[in-house]
Amino acid sequence: MTQFSNSRRRFLLTASATAATTVLIKGCVGNPPDQTSSAASGSSPAASPAVAVQAGQEPEVKTAKLGYIPIVESAPLIIAKEKGFFAKYGMPDVEVAKQANWGAARDNVKIGSGGGGIDGGQWQMPMPYLISEGIITDNTKVPMYVLCQLNTNGNGIAIAGNHKGKGIGLKLDGKADFFSQMKSSGTRFKAAYTFPKANQEFWIRYWLAAGGINPDTEVELLTVPASQTVADMKRGAMDAFSTGDPWPYRIVADDVGFLAALTSEIWKDHPEEYFAVRSDWADKHPKATKALIKAIIEAQQWCDNFDNRKEMASILSRREYFALPEEVLLNPLMGKYNMGERQIDDRSMAVLYWKDSKGSVSYPYKSHDLWFLTESVRWGFLPKETLTGAQALIDKVNREDIWKEAAQEMGIAAADIPTSTSRGVEEFFDGIKFDPANPQAYLDSLKIKA
Repeated sequence: MTQFSNSRRRFLLTASATAATTVLIKGCVGNPPDQTSSAASGSSPAASPAVAVQAGQEPEVKTAKLGYIPIVESAPLIIAKEKGFFAKYGMPDVEVAKQANWGAARDNVKIGSGGGGIDGGQWQMPMPYLISEGIITDNTKVPMYVLCQLNTNGNGIAIAGNHKGKGIGLKLDGKADFFSQMKSSGTRFKAAYTFPKANQEFWIRYWLAAGGINPDTEVELLTVPASQTVADMKRGAMDAFSTGDPWPYRIVADDVGFLAALTSEIWKDHPEEYFAVRSDWADKHPKATKALIKAIIEAQQWCDNFDNRKEMASILSRREYFALPEEVLLNPLMGKYNMGERQIDDRSMAVLYWKDSKGSVSYPYKSHDLWFLTESVRWGFLPKETLTGAQALIDKVNREDIWKEAAQEMGIAAADIPTSTSRGVEEFFDGIKFDPANPQAYLDSLKIKA
């Protein structure tokens, strides 16, 4: 508390000593999700917080163009805009731009905002690495910086309604015959995700492989934009898909299918999506980069206050953002999932943005980046040699040091700033463990891999 008290006093001397500003500063500490936050709790999205830019920290520019996909992972970017947090940290002209799909986001960051694209935004992992190395940008390397993790949880694996009652759930032990029979009949089980070789493909691959189902030989894998998944499942074009809320929930709400698993059941408090920008933009605008992080951190704290989630659902539901009924968003945001064959009512299983049971959500642990690269090697997406140089690559792309600087400047409590770049050993629902100190041991322990 001493460190924060000193930071708070310095902040007040620089900004304003008014009572209103004092209330705003208190919101920067990071309240636990179930407590009422004093920061940005106004009922109107237009109610902007007071400017909180310390002398010497004024951003070089007042604008940046950030892309997002309309799933709950994007909430911190949208809320930072709508609740005035970007403006609070000196960047009132930030544009939050909806992307048609992940491929469009990739193409837009390749050309940058100067060419009509974007400077960065929301990404599945390890997309920032694949873009940096030119792997998904036609061999054109576009160096990126990972600056913040946006959320944990908030994803699910939805199954078509014609498979209800067949025992397709979190654990697929003993279900190999179901998949092999579909394959032998000439209609292989079709599983979809929104972008290849990234988060949502990894979740469905891990889920299948943990049940003894080889995703490369027993099922057909498809790439489908998130907004198209409900329509495609309705017409029978897929048997399963993995994507972020609200799309899995809509499968149940529209009586199209059911949820076999939440990703929070597969890996509790798992890394999900990230905020990353072009490194040339960040290097040119170091203070603006930290201003963006500060605004996103405060938005994450606001989002994690469950008292704000009704307003959050109302904001996200708007035509310019998700264009969905508010009620489709609200229940999952509150941790209430009608899975179709069972019910979940647990806030710890909901999407979280600032803190989870393991500590910080926002801080981008390098150990998590290593898991995504290791999983990429597992499925043959990246060569085995990747692990040899993984640490050097991660050190180049993951700029957790900038996150820490931003957090310290805005007065985040020392207890909320991780002291290690590793979250330690991670355990999955099937008992498999990933030790970032020995990724090869993880690979060796897996029965199904490329």
